[in-house]
Amino acid sequence: MSRRLPRGLSRAGHLVAVGALLAASSVVAAGCASVPDSSPVQVLRKVTEGDDRAVPPGPSEDSGPLDIVRGFVNASGSSQDRHAAARRFLTLTAANWDDDATLTVIAEQFDTVYPRKPPALDADRTVVRVRGTSLGRLTPSGAFELDEAPLEFDFTLTRRNGNWRIDTLPSGVRVRLSDFRANYRSVKTYFVDPARQAPVADLRYLPANPARTLPSRAIEQLMAGPSSALAGAVYSVIPRTARLRANVAEAPDGAVVVDLTELGNLDEGRRRLLAAQVVLSLAEVNVNRVRLLDDGARLLSDRDDLTRDAFADMDAEDEPTPDVPGMVVAGGRVRSLRTGGLGDPLPGPAGSGGLDLASASATADGRRLAVVSRADGRRLLVGRPGAPLEATGLRAESMTRPSWTPTGSEAWTVLDGSRVTRLTVDHSGHLGVGTVDGAALTALGPITDLRLSRDGMRVAAVVAGQLVVGAVARSVGGEVAVRNVRMLRSADLTELVGLAWRNSDQIVVVGRRPDRAVEVVTVDGLECQPLPTNNLTLPLSAVAAAPGRPLLVTDQTGLWSFGADDLGSWRQLVGSVAGSVAAYPG
Repeated sequence: MSRRLPRGLSRAGHLVAVGALLAASSVVAAGCASVPDSSPVQVLRKVTEGDDRAVPPGPSEDSGPLDIVRGFVNASGSSQDRHAAARRFLTLTAANWDDDATLTVIAEQFDTVYPRKPPALDADRTVVRVRGTSLGRLTPSGAFELDEAPLEFDFTLTRRNGNWRIDTLPSGVRVRLSDFRANYRSVKTYFVDPARQAPVADLRYLPANPARTLPSRAIEQLMAGPSSALAGAVYSVIPRTARLRANVAEAPDGAVVVDLTELGNLDEGRRRLLAAQVVLSLAEVNVNRVRLLDDGARLLSDRDDLTRDAFADMDAEDEPTPDVPGMVVAGGRVRSLRTGGLGDPLPGPAGSGGLDLASASATADGRRLAVVSRADGRRLLVGRPGAPLEATGLRAESMTRPSWTPTGSEAWTVLDGSRVTRLTVDHSGHLGVGTVDGAALTALGPITDLRLSRDGMRVAAVVAGQLVVGAVARSVGGEVAVRNVRMLRSADLTELVGLAWRNSDQIVVVGRRPDRAVEVVTVDGLECQPLPTNNLTLPLSAVAAAPGRPLLVTDQTGLWSFGADDLGSWRQLVGSVAGSVAAYPG
């Protein structure tokens, strides 16, 4: 789980102490370019907090072959000096170990054993096999790609002067999840939403040490382009031809200098978008001031140095407007959500009870409402809060709770578990029905819940009781499709019934399994952490989440809150009843 900290501070790369973390954080078509091998640079002073971690210990004198291999795997988490800690377990013959080939994250528990039928070796040579589970791989651009599968590979060891060392080994690095957490940090790399022309975060991982290299690594990841998860949905303003004129370096006055070349002919608007990509990405590694240059001249004509504040209008994090409250559908009517309980019914038809509502969602600004009525099968209606609701013509036997795009121009829902549909609303309020190519989702089974991310670039869905994510791809002609679909943690996340986006890289899911009733999952599936269920009466049936808001779940007795004021325990909201369905704007 990534920590949500104030701007400019780092976010943790793992889900530890989740309850405390939630409480603390709640009120509850790019190409590649390389860094030049050599160029005149200034020394890059330390621009991130924290000292480099201590190097893991090397092999002890009396270690046997099994312990040597286990120690090697444990030390492989540290990437400092080309995995110097792990290389201490190797012979000189193994010095050509290719540690740049791949990085595979493996489950915590793994075995080191002798093969049942080892090859014929002498007394000073042996083979050790590692058996475990692969969770996935880190791509060259720093994105994690989930790939859960059994893992097995062999090492040959040699005994010299009484000490065992690894003589031959497979290429690449295998790192335990805990060691990956300790030695890598999660960051957001920013690309562009082609529809809104706004920055979109793409989750990446960087070696935490040496800290002085983080800005350079962040720029490398940015210039490598979007991850496969967002390919075709976002783009980079940085052209394929672009490269760095010099290494990323810190100037004597403290500004970090990024000097690009071969950017082509960019208008001022696209230059500002490019600057936002660079500055927001560098802010993730605590770079507060950027001197962004194009062939030595400032990229933006109106300023020398750039900070995150210069892009505050773009960098809204797609959070709900603070003054727009959440809502709860209870007893067939919509009520406002207030601190500690349910408020009054909304004025107008939505709060009257006559429509027998099953669910409701408001736009991020609270100006428009979409509701699902049970009065005649399932019907979708839309309108202004307090005003009459207009029928959209969408009917079905079942219909998921609507989910709005950040602009409030579309509300998505799933009809009868198999038809992903979007209701469009133009500036004058005229309604239309648009299609979504959701075949990649529906091919996996019936959809019982679907939510758009708050930036509108991803979907998360409960499909056949499991968590599935995908990217929202929009063509120039207006076609919309869900692409890059992948199931997350299929062995762990089962019997799910609902989900919500907590922020751009975290999803909260609830399900029927008592041991995993509430879970927080990173959007790439790397982290999956259960939350406590004290005070809850299982099973759960619904969940609502949003940045800076308490987490809400529905159990068999009513609606429960978990946030900064709840002291690590779930607290029931006054006035809620069984079957209550909460929703935050968006």
